[in-house]
Amino acid sequence: MASAAVEILGLGLGILGWVGVILACGLPMWQVSAFIDVNIVVAQTIWEGLWMNCVVQSTGQMQCKVYDSILALPAEVQAGRALTVIVALLGLVALMVTVVGAQCTNCIRPGKMKSRIVIAGGAIYILCGVLVLIPLCWFANIVISDFYDPTVPSSKKREMGAALYIGWAATALLLFGGCLICCCSCSQRDDTSFPVKYSAPRRPTSNGEYDKKNYV
Repeated sequence: MASAAVEILGLGLGILGWVGVILACGLPMWQVSAFIDVNIVVAQTIWEGLWMNCVVQSTGQMQCKVYDSILALPAEVQAGRALTVIVALLGLVALMVTVVGAQCTNCIRPGKMKSRIVIAGGAIYILCGVLVLIPLCWFANIVISDFYDPTVPSSKKREMGAALYIGWAATALLLFGGCLICCCSCSQRDDTSFPVKYSAPRRPTSNGEYDKKNYV
């Protein structure tokens, strides 16, 4: 019963992480304008994401524009697009696989195969967390490097946006949820792996007494 509760908890964390990755993928706030000048009163704020960039005016108006050419995009944006879309699809696969093999469902009879399916679902969640971590760290490295580079103009310097922090939180949920699913499934598999042994019934001998070898 406890392993089933841990499994459901891991599945819930994995779903939250999957939703967080989709949210981070769609948000245009991977990079935002850095306010490093003496005068902090600016007329507009620039947001840059994987799919579009937005300009927010001081009056509250916002204009967004989708990137025109895919091939003209920087390498980190192209890799971020590909990896986040792959993670979104793998997260759906992990959800279906885990639900099929979960202890609270009857899609498959309890046994080793059921445990292996749940472990596969947890491993896919862990893989999703590792894959989505690549573009997040790549973007963060570029932002920090450009920020401290004296050759980069102040107008071109950026800071890490909210999408990066959402992505890191989603990564932690995916990794933790996947580990919980795998651990509880492995413990369940160990508990059910002991073979059941049956002893042969004792038969009386010709004189009506039981053979002494049955008591050895």
